[in-house]
Amino acid sequence: MSLDIKICGLKTDEAVAAALDGGASYIGFIFFQKSPRYVDPGEAGRLRQAARGRATAVAVTVDPDDVTLDAIVAAMQPDMLQLHGNESVTRVAEIKARYGLPVMKAFALRERGDLEQLKPYTGVADRFLFDAKPPKGSELPGGNGVSFDWQVLSELDASIDYMLSGGLNAGNVAEALRVTNAQGVDISSGVESAPGIKDVGLIRDFFRTVRAAKSADAA
Repeated sequence: MSLDIKICGLKTDEAVAAALDGGASYIGFIFFQKSPRYVDPGEAGRLRQAARGRATAVAVTVDPDDVTLDAIVAAMQPDMLQLHGNESVTRVAEIKARYGLPVMKAFALRERGDLEQLKPYTGVADRFLFDAKPPKGSELPGGNGVSFDWQVLSELDASIDYMLSGGLNAGNVAEALRVTNAQGVDISSGVESAPGIKDVGLIRDFFRTVRAAKSADAA
Protein backbone atom coordinates (compact mmCIF):
# COMPACT_ATOMS: atom_id res chain seq x y z
CA MET A 1 0.00 0.00 0.00
CA SER A 2 1.30 3.43 -0.90
CA LEU A 3 1.28 6.01 1.87
CA ASP A 4 0.50 9.70 1.44
CA ILE A 5 2.54 12.05 3.62
CA LYS A 6 1.41 15.60 4.26
CA ILE A 7 3.66 18.19 5.86
CA CYS A 8 1.37 20.96 7.04
CA GLY A 9 1.79 24.51 8.29
CA LEU A 10 4.63 25.43 5.94
CA LYS A 11 5.85 29.04 5.83
CA THR A 12 9.37 29.07 4.40
CA ASP A 13 11.18 28.03 1.23
CA GLU A 14 13.49 25.80 3.28
CA ALA A 15 10.63 23.89 4.88
CA VAL A 16 8.83 23.46 1.56
CA ALA A 17 12.03 22.17 -0.04
CA ALA A 18 12.62 19.71 2.82
CA ALA A 19 9.06 18.42 2.54
CA LEU A 20 9.24 17.96 -1.22
CA ASP A 21 12.74 16.50 -1.21
CA GLY A 22 11.66 14.03 1.48
CA GLY A 23 8.85 12.80 -0.70
CA ALA A 24 5.75 14.57 0.63
CA SER A 25 2.70 13.89 -1.51
CA TYR A 26 0.83 16.79 0.11
CA ILE A 27 1.98 20.13 1.51
CA GLY A 28 -0.35 22.32 3.55
CA PHE A 29 -0.68 26.05 4.12
CA ILE A 30 -2.76 27.32 7.02
CA PHE A 31 -5.12 30.26 6.75
CA PHE A 32 -6.34 30.42 10.35
CA GLN A 33 -5.06 33.68 11.77
CA LYS A 34 -4.83 32.50 15.38
CA SER A 35 -2.39 29.78 14.35
CA PRO A 36 1.39 30.31 14.64
CA ARG A 37 1.49 28.63 11.24
CA TYR A 38 -0.69 31.20 9.52
CA VAL A 39 0.58 32.37 6.15
CA ASP A 40 -0.67 35.13 3.88
CA PRO A 41 -2.45 33.80 0.76
CA GLY A 42 -0.06 35.64 -1.53
CA GLU A 43 2.98 34.15 0.18
CA ALA A 44 1.38 30.71 0.07
CA GLY A 45 0.87 31.22 -3.65
CA ARG A 46 4.57 31.90 -4.07
CA LEU A 47 5.66 28.97 -1.89
CA ARG A 48 3.32 26.46 -3.50
CA GLN A 49 4.92 26.95 -6.93
CA ALA A 50 7.70 24.53 -5.97
CA ALA A 51 5.12 21.77 -5.53
CA ARG A 52 3.68 21.92 -9.03
CA GLY A 53 4.01 18.50 -10.57
CA ARG A 54 5.45 17.11 -7.34
CA ALA A 55 2.84 17.30 -4.58
CA THR A 56 -0.75 18.34 -3.89
CA ALA A 57 -0.89 21.85 -2.40
CA VAL A 58 -3.60 22.11 0.24
CA ALA A 59 -5.24 25.26 1.59
CA VAL A 60 -6.28 24.67 5.21
CA THR A 61 -9.17 26.77 6.47
CA VAL A 62 -11.53 26.88 9.46
CA ASP A 63 -15.19 27.69 8.80
CA PRO A 64 -14.31 30.03 5.90
CA ASP A 65 -16.81 32.28 4.17
CA ASP A 66 -16.87 32.69 0.40
CA VAL A 67 -14.98 35.99 0.47
CA THR A 68 -12.12 34.39 2.39
CA LEU A 69 -12.02 31.35 0.13
CA ASP A 70 -12.23 33.48 -3.02
CA ALA A 71 -9.09 35.35 -1.93
CA ILE A 72 -7.21 32.18 -0.97
CA VAL A 73 -8.08 30.30 -4.15
CA ALA A 74 -7.22 33.28 -6.36
CA ALA A 75 -3.87 33.96 -4.68
CA MET A 76 -2.68 30.43 -3.93
CA GLN A 77 -4.33 28.34 -6.64
CA PRO A 78 -4.50 25.27 -4.38
CA ASP A 79 -5.01 21.74 -5.61
CA MET A 80 -7.22 20.87 -2.65
CA LEU A 81 -9.17 22.56 0.13
CA GLN A 82 -9.06 21.28 3.71
CA LEU A 83 -11.96 22.23 5.96
CA HIS A 84 -10.93 22.01 9.60
CA GLY A 85 -13.93 23.62 11.29
CA ASN A 86 -17.58 22.77 11.85
CA GLU A 87 -18.57 22.95 8.20
CA SER A 88 -21.91 21.25 7.49
CA VAL A 89 -22.46 18.68 4.76
CA THR A 90 -24.30 21.35 2.78
CA ARG A 91 -21.42 23.78 3.18
CA VAL A 92 -18.88 21.19 2.02
CA ALA A 93 -20.97 20.51 -1.08
CA GLU A 94 -21.31 24.25 -1.76
CA ILE A 95 -17.55 24.76 -1.54
CA LYS A 96 -16.85 21.84 -3.88
CA ALA A 97 -19.32 23.19 -6.42
CA ARG A 98 -18.07 26.78 -6.18
CA TYR A 99 -14.38 26.05 -6.70
CA GLY A 100 -14.33 22.72 -8.51
CA LEU A 101 -11.66 21.46 -6.13
CA PRO A 102 -11.50 18.28 -4.04
CA VAL A 103 -12.19 18.77 -0.34
CA MET A 104 -10.64 17.05 2.67
CA LYS A 105 -12.88 17.34 5.74
CA ALA A 106 -11.25 17.14 9.17
CA PHE A 107 -12.86 15.58 12.23
CA ALA A 108 -11.72 15.66 15.85
CA LEU A 109 -11.85 12.24 17.52
CA ARG A 110 -11.64 10.99 21.08
CA GLU A 111 -13.83 7.89 21.24
CA ARG A 112 -15.34 5.40 18.82
CA GLY A 113 -18.72 7.13 18.87
CA ASP A 114 -17.14 10.23 17.32
CA LEU A 115 -16.93 8.32 14.04
CA GLU A 116 -20.71 8.60 13.66
CA GLN A 117 -20.25 12.19 12.48
CA LEU A 118 -18.55 10.92 9.30
CA LYS A 119 -21.62 9.20 7.88
CA PRO A 120 -23.44 12.16 6.29
CA TYR A 121 -20.18 13.43 4.75
CA THR A 122 -19.36 10.13 3.05
CA GLY A 123 -19.58 10.61 -0.69
CA VAL A 124 -19.49 14.41 -0.26
CA ALA A 125 -15.99 15.03 1.09
CA ASP A 126 -13.26 13.52 -1.09
CA ARG A 127 -11.14 12.50 1.87
CA PHE A 128 -11.25 12.65 5.65
CA LEU A 129 -8.60 13.77 8.10
CA PHE A 130 -8.73 12.49 11.68
CA ASP A 131 -7.24 14.71 14.35
CA ALA A 132 -7.38 14.72 18.14
CA LYS A 133 -9.87 16.89 19.98
CA PRO A 134 -8.10 20.11 21.09
CA PRO A 135 -6.98 20.27 24.72
CA LYS A 136 -9.05 22.45 27.01
CA GLY A 137 -8.32 26.13 26.47
CA SER A 138 -6.75 25.75 23.02
CA GLU A 139 -7.98 28.09 20.30
CA LEU A 140 -6.52 25.88 17.59
CA PRO A 141 -8.66 23.14 16.01
CA GLY A 142 -5.48 21.31 15.00
CA GLY A 143 -1.71 21.52 15.37
CA ASN A 144 -1.87 21.08 19.14
CA GLY A 145 0.65 18.25 19.26
CA VAL A 146 -1.75 15.82 20.94
CA SER A 147 -2.90 12.43 19.70
CA PHE A 148 -5.97 10.29 20.29
CA ASP A 149 -6.39 6.59 20.96
CA TRP A 150 -5.74 5.07 17.54
CA GLN A 151 -7.69 1.97 18.53
CA VAL A 152 -10.78 4.12 17.94
CA LEU A 153 -10.20 3.42 14.24
CA SER A 154 -9.96 -0.36 14.59
CA GLU A 155 -13.51 -1.00 13.38
CA LEU A 156 -13.59 1.71 10.73
CA ASP A 157 -14.86 0.57 7.35
CA ALA A 158 -11.79 -0.19 5.21
CA SER A 159 -13.32 1.75 2.32
CA ILE A 160 -13.02 5.04 4.23
CA ASP A 161 -10.12 7.05 2.80
CA TYR A 162 -8.45 9.15 5.47
CA MET A 163 -5.26 10.77 6.67
CA LEU A 164 -4.18 10.37 10.29
CA SER A 165 -3.17 13.48 12.19
CA GLY A 166 -2.71 14.61 15.76
CA GLY A 167 0.54 14.48 17.70
CA LEU A 168 2.48 12.45 15.17
CA ASN A 169 6.28 12.56 15.19
CA ALA A 170 9.28 10.40 14.31
CA GLY A 171 8.94 8.62 17.64
CA ASN A 172 5.40 7.34 17.23
CA VAL A 173 4.51 7.28 13.54
CA ALA A 174 5.61 3.67 13.03
CA GLU A 175 3.26 2.53 15.81
CA ALA A 176 0.48 4.74 14.47
CA LEU A 177 0.77 3.10 11.06
CA ARG A 178 0.87 -0.38 12.58
CA VAL A 179 -2.28 0.20 14.62
CA THR A 180 -4.34 2.08 12.03
CA ASN A 181 -3.06 1.02 8.62
CA ALA A 182 -3.85 4.61 7.58
CA GLN A 183 -3.58 5.54 3.92
CA GLY A 184 -1.95 8.85 4.80
CA VAL A 185 -0.36 10.77 7.65
CA ASP A 186 -0.38 14.49 8.33
CA ILE A 187 2.24 16.15 10.52
CA SER A 188 2.80 19.74 11.60
CA SER A 189 3.93 20.41 15.17
CA GLY A 190 5.84 17.12 15.25
CA VAL A 191 8.48 18.55 12.89
CA GLU A 192 8.87 21.92 14.64
CA SER A 193 11.53 23.31 16.96
CA ALA A 194 8.97 25.84 18.28
CA PRO A 195 5.33 26.55 17.45
CA GLY A 196 5.18 27.50 13.78
CA ILE A 197 8.92 26.99 13.20
CA LYS A 198 9.59 23.99 10.99
CA ASP A 199 12.87 22.15 11.62
CA VAL A 200 14.45 20.75 8.45
CA GLY A 201 16.27 18.09 10.46
CA LEU A 202 13.07 16.90 12.10
CA ILE A 203 11.34 16.76 8.71
CA ARG A 204 14.15 14.56 7.38
CA ASP A 205 14.02 12.35 10.49
CA PHE A 206 10.28 11.89 10.01
CA PHE A 207 10.68 10.74 6.43
CA ARG A 208 13.48 8.36 7.40
CA THR A 209 11.30 6.82 10.09
CA VAL A 210 8.33 6.43 7.76
CA ARG A 211 10.47 4.79 5.08
CA ALA A 212 11.89 2.37 7.65
CA ALA A 213 8.41 1.52 8.89
CA LYS A 214 7.16 0.89 5.35
CA SER A 215 10.19 -1.29 4.57
CA ALA A 216 9.64 -3.35 7.73
CA ASP A 217 5.97 -3.75 6.88
CA ALA A 218 6.82 -4.96 3.38
CA ALA A 219 9.40 -7.47 4.63
